[in-house]
Amino acid sequence: MADTTTKPYNIKEKNEKNALYRTLIRAELADELHDKILSLIVIEKRYRNKDFSAKELARELNTNTRYISAVINSRFKTNFSSLVNEYRIKEALHYMTDKRYNHLTIEAIGTAVGFANRQSFYASFYRIMNETPNSYRKRNAPAKQPSL
Repeated sequence: MADTTTKPYNIKEKNEKNALYRTLIRAELADELHDKILSLIVIEKRYRNKDFSAKELARELNTNTRYISAVINSRFKTNFSSLVNEYRIKEALHYMTDKRYNHLTIEAIGTAVGFANRQSFYASFYRIMNETPNSYRKRNAPAKQPSL
């Protein structure tokens, strides 16, 4: 019998693929690309750019998207979009729990961390956190400073 329950935000199950090119990349090149990908995505926070793509990353690293995909799949155990969205959500969690950002709306936080629109932010947030940004923020909002 088929599962008739629907998932919020149209979330689909992840399909595992075994592409041959993923096993053909040299280990030294994979190590080098891994370090460069980490540098660009994590240290330089390129994920904040809503237009950041695997194609742009490959161009910056003077390689191709197949190698980028192979390294991200083998070393990070995910795909490009999921990797970028994980870092976006981590930063969004920071914004939602830091009292300095209480004035920002959920949509403003999504935009600040690199999501192109509200729907993609909510869908990614729900996929990773298993709750909506609003419910997370309500549960984890920092206490407001008392007025003097």
